[in-house]
Amino acid sequence: MIKFRYDTQLLIEGENLDEDVIKEYIESNFEGDSLVCAGDDELIKVHFHTNEPWDLLKEIRKYGEVFDIVIEDMDRQSRGLKG
Repeated sequence: MIKFRYDTQLLIEGENLDEDVIKEYIESNFEGDSLVCAGDDELIKVHFHTNEPWDLLKEIRKYGEVFDIVIEDMDRQSRGLKG
């Protein structure tokens, strides 16, 4: 049983980005696990397991341009199906 179904990965491009601020925002506003935010002040990669990937995408846009989005359904993958 997978508690948080969607492996969500994305890039945020902007100015004066702070990976700690973005990480804290995600932790405070979304349920999930395996959160990693890494990068510099212009580009941050986010990796997060959640059941709310669409809500995350909607809200994270405030930090900059969001692109290179990958959302994989780990429940389907665990059953041998394409995720």
